[in-house]
Amino acid sequence: MIAIFSAAAIPIAVMGVVLEAGKLITASWLYQNWKTVPSLLKGYLCSAVFILMFITSMGIFGFLSKAHIEQTTIASDNTLEIELLQSSIERELTGIGRAEKQLNLLDSALERYMELGAITKGLTARKEQQGERNELSKTITESTQAIATITENKSTLLKEQITIEAEVGPIRYIAELFYGESTQTILENAVRWVIILLVLVFDPLAVLLLIAANISFSQVKRAKKRARKKKERENPIKTKRTDAGQGIVRVTESAGNIETHRYE
Repeated sequence: MIAIFSAAAIPIAVMGVVLEAGKLITASWLYQNWKTVPSLLKGYLCSAVFILMFITSMGIFGFLSKAHIEQTTIASDNTLEIELLQSSIERELTGIGRAEKQLNLLDSALERYMELGAITKGLTARKEQQGERNELSKTITESTQAIATITENKSTLLKEQITIEAEVGPIRYIAELFYGESTQTILENAVRWVIILLVLVFDPLAVLLLIAANISFSQVKRAKKRARKKKERENPIKTKRTDAGQGIVRVTESAGNIETHRYE
């Protein structure tokens, strides 16, 4: 409810606590007074309890679904970032390949001068190529450093991705157990069913545990009452009146080894 009415988070939280407390109190009171409650009031209170249970279940479903969606979004974002980093690495590798190819062409031109015996022209060409060679070498060095940095970032994201996949590992195994495979759609269905099972157990179990506690308390109370009555039957109270003089009567009550006195 807070997620839906986020503009008034605190009042909604207080209202939710009050409703939850009211639901549990109503369930307990209904159990204790089921035989004496009028039918109309009984019907309304039962409806209120079931409606509040449904609202709570919807809240649990929404909360768990939101948590799963956020985790899936993080995993998807990591996948996209990893793909972008891989594309960057491929671009840098392409740049390195072009630079190395250009250097090979320059070397081939010098080798041709050497084969023709034009050593002087070759040396002159070498000097003329020096600036271009420096630029190509710089490009290769910068691209290599960029690849190292990108690879490090990619490794960090891959580790996070592996961690996320490990967290959903049990769900993946459940999906493979029931469906025979674990595609993304099947994983989503498996997660949805797990959430539904949790919803079906969570709030009804809380209400039923409260009713079970009432049953236990009632049994203990009845057992104590039976024990007290049994004790009274085994040790009946005997009353003895004695004249204490001056119009005062001494009343002695005894039950077993216990004896009390009072004056009238």
